[in-house]
Amino acid sequence: MIHYHGGPIWPEQSGAVIWKGRHGFVSFARSEQIGVIADACQSFAVDNGAFTAWKAGKKFDYAGYEDFVESWMRHPGFDWCLIPDVIDGDEAENLELVDSWELPKSMSVPVWHLHESMEYLEYLVKRFPRVAFGSSGEYGTPNTKKWWERMNVAMKVACNAAGEPRCKLHGLRMLNPAVFTKPPFASADSTNVAQNAKDSRKWYGSYKPPNNTSRGCLLADRIEAHNSAAIWNQKPIQQDMWMGI
Repeated sequence: MIHYHGGPIWPEQSGAVIWKGRHGFVSFARSEQIGVIADACQSFAVDNGAFTAWKAGKKFDYAGYEDFVESWMRHPGFDWCLIPDVIDGDEAENLELVDSWELPKSMSVPVWHLHESMEYLEYLVKRFPRVAFGSSGEYGTPNTKKWWERMNVAMKVACNAAGEPRCKLHGLRMLNPAVFTKPPFASADSTNVAQNAKDSRKWYGSYKPPNNTSRGCLLADRIEAHNSAAIWNQKPIQQDMWMGI
């Protein structure tokens, strides 16, 4: 599984060290460090930034995003980009965005939002080499009982009878080992490292890493010590869910 670490990570010199040899996730909404990520990382993926725009109440810049992707898609470290989506939108809106996206499917990833139908998930799984799962609506908080119940249903669609994923699956904002170790994700992302490396007040105990760089590297190492499941196995997920994990 690929662990994508989002940014920005400050100071920039710390980000360069933390990302070195890892995998980066660049949001179009916060793209100021893409040069650092492209130089330091083994590979990187591009987030459309729709979630950030949605939370800020701003209109998404579709044309600007398309130009941004086209300017980076030939970089040897570029993995893929998210197709623009409407957070909490209806399926018709998101399907229109998916079907109108003109860049190659090999490097384009649609988002299936957990509040959307299983029929739409089936549609995406059949047509794309990778599909991203996005927490939304009443399933907006990962790792809750309700969220896992929805994932149980979705995985029956995204996986075959043997529990093997029918395409590559990506977990958006799911780089929590309590989450990504359960489904057969090919990749997942979060800004966990960026958010928690910068604030020393969040660190307790006898060992406190002295700076952003050491805190970020330690966090990334701890996350990357875990892998996703090889196949979907519903029973252990249910057990963990009821235990409140």
